[in-house]
Amino acid sequence: MNIFNKKPFLIAEIGVNFYDIAKKEGISDMDAAKLMIDEAKKCGVDAVKFQSYKAETIASRNSPAYWDLSEEPTTSQFELFKKFDKFGVEEYRQLADYCKNVGIMFLSTPFDFASVDYLDDFMDIYKISSSDLTNIPFIKYIASKNKPILLSTGASTLSEIKQAVDAIEEVSDVDIAIMHCVLSYPTAYEDANLLMIKDLAEHFPDYEIGYSDHTKPDENMAVLTTAYNYGATILEKHFTLDKTLQGNDHYHGMNPKDVVKFWNGIDFLSKINGMKNKQPLICESSARKEARRSIVALRDIKKGEEISRDDLTFKRPGTGIYPSEIENVVGKVAKEDIPEDTLLEFDMLE
Repeated sequence: MNIFNKKPFLIAEIGVNFYDIAKKEGISDMDAAKLMIDEAKKCGVDAVKFQSYKAETIASRNSPAYWDLSEEPTTSQFELFKKFDKFGVEEYRQLADYCKNVGIMFLSTPFDFASVDYLDDFMDIYKISSSDLTNIPFIKYIASKNKPILLSTGASTLSEIKQAVDAIEEVSDVDIAIMHCVLSYPTAYEDANLLMIKDLAEHFPDYEIGYSDHTKPDENMAVLTTAYNYGATILEKHFTLDKTLQGNDHYHGMNPKDVVKFWNGIDFLSKINGMKNKQPLICESSARKEARRSIVALRDIKKGEEISRDDLTFKRPGTGIYPSEIENVVGKVAKEDIPEDTLLEFDMLE
């Protein structure tokens, strides 16, 4: 079953990027978060997603970095998370209310049990990070809230994904979307492996498939549109208002202009995909008649003569007898004189 009543459904992950936007614009963190929500709404995003955590509950103090240090120089996971963990239940409740007023869905990925609990009061769908795919106790706790789940699968095997899905289904019968993801920041285009979307669909045919993208936005947003064309109906990508800002999720995030390009690409895909069932199209009607071939007299055929294969050839237009009917013509007798280069009709024969 589809979790969202829209295809594709686009999630802009603001994450913690609003802290850097606040510094750049000289505004409060809350105002920056609301500004990003407004901009996401304007360009057609369906949902915004934040990240809910405290540094002490997500990483040990000696956890090394796994991102591009030229873009985000912080070498400790703990130190990076500590810079961006100011918001808690009241702030996210305020943002959820703001999203409701704006008319855009609020989401936030919980990274600890406390976040799971407080988000339950004002969030309808949970997202499980790729980093927690093997955190089975945590997955079961989220599943106990009995709300649909988006399950990211970066850096995972099929057996690990199945284990996570089984863990959810041991606790609840909620809808699950399995999200292809590559846990590399940024993901090189050659590492995107979008064909894995089709592999997930083959191995998990009863589940909705999505894609969480960490590549840098390409000129035409072809990565996201291709993911949709391959079957990912839920699309998620980091969102920023300034891709030049130093920080973990700005340099591979999309901005409002990228979102517009994405929707233009989806419109174009819809246009060129058309309908599935093969059949002649209206635009082909003239060519269907004029460019096909008919059975044509290769010589003058006199009335009463029996027609042989050597008397016939095939030429355009296709308004006479199709060449596929040749066996129904050979051996017939001409009812009238048939001049050379005449398209044969069955009423000329007996």
